[in-house]
Amino acid sequence: MKDRLTQIARRARYAALGAAVGAALGSVISRNAASTGGAFGAMVGVTVSDTRDSASAFLEEARESELGSVSETKTNEES
Repeated sequence: MKDRLTQIARRARYAALGAAVGAALGSVISRNAASTGGAFGAMVGVTVSDTRDSASAFLEEARESELGSVSETKTNEES
């Protein structure tokens, strides 16, 4: 449950940051562009957050499988 709440908070943080950057860049052009930039920035932020979560999960699985093989090898060498 804690992991899920952390994921939700991270996604919201990245979306807010993306929206702020998009709106700031869009405001250089016009008010309408600021609104559109904010929306696109929020979508980019959520996408980055999801990609980060996917990559982190993949790396964690890889580390666990790698560490598991190392511990099994040491056990076999000691026998």
